[in-house]
Amino acid sequence: MPRNQQLSVLVTGGAGYIGAHACKALAAAGYRPIAFDNLSIGHRDFVRWGPLVEGDIRDAAAVKTACQAHEVAAAIHFAAYALVAESVANPAAYYQNNVAGTLSLLDGLQQAGVNTIVMSSSCAIYGVPERQPIDEDTAPNPINPYGASKLMAERILSDCGKAYGLRWSALRYFNACGADPQSEIGELRARETHLIPRVMMWIQGHLESISVFGTDYPTPDGTAVRDYIHVCDLADAHVLALQRLLAGERGGALNLGTGRGHSVKQVLAEIERLTGARIRVSFEARRPGDPPTLIADPRRAREQLGFSTSRSDLETIIRTAWAWHQQAHPRKATTVRSS
Repeated sequence: MPRNQQLSVLVTGGAGYIGAHACKALAAAGYRPIAFDNLSIGHRDFVRWGPLVEGDIRDAAAVKTACQAHEVAAAIHFAAYALVAESVANPAAYYQNNVAGTLSLLDGLQQAGVNTIVMSSSCAIYGVPERQPIDEDTAPNPINPYGASKLMAERILSDCGKAYGLRWSALRYFNACGADPQSEIGELRARETHLIPRVMMWIQGHLESISVFGTDYPTPDGTAVRDYIHVCDLADAHVLALQRLLAGERGGALNLGTGRGHSVKQVLAEIERLTGARIRVSFEARRPGDPPTLIADPRRAREQLGFSTSRSDLETIIRTAWAWHQQAHPRKATTVRSS
């Protein structure tokens, strides 16, 4: 154990959106997060609750060195490419980073004697499921390289668990959103694709237009329905999963969601209500492969981890995200997009 009596946890992708929130949650729970990030996507100033080690998960020697230098007891693995369209256009990059990178990470951890890991997975492994809500017994059927890469990484963890005694959990989240209530960190990407931050960036004058894809889905208002979960609730779930593994209990794959769905139009209406903006969108045709509805069955995470969401109501998600965006991306002075 480190001399400060805190367990050190290697957090790959710890300078990114979800990884940084997890580092804050780990520190609040008494752990010492070691952010391991190559900063290709993450942000140096998001690393505030422990040291930053600049490194790449594809470099097993660098992983081993970081673990030994900081006396790491376990890892939480967020480092991955996560843009669906990009994965279709450049699948090799996704398999190199998300699959080969996970193998190299595990190699470095094994060399350092670290045999406990929680991995960030995704509901993208399910593809277009035949039933809703989606439980963990739903057959995986990814429809893009991103989802396939996450499923492959889960299989690697499972096989390494059987062969080498690796203790692992894979947390399959649905739509991560919101921001730290203190606005210290939030959703900030060079190429933003998610609905809530894109709309807020448009309100502030940083984007020229907003597109909504699909208005003819078999949903109450014709737009796609998704299960939105606050990033701080996700971070808390990682701490719970880690604690379970460190206590010697069984891991495995778990869904993280609320069990409730909101349509795109419902999200837009709530953003209007809370920001005072009047949002203008361009309605476009459906994108191939986008399911009408994705809603988690969260019962297994509740039963195994004692996990429940406390910030994932739509109002809290949007209020925290809007507060972050106002602080991080001030409105352009020449832009007026509110009533």
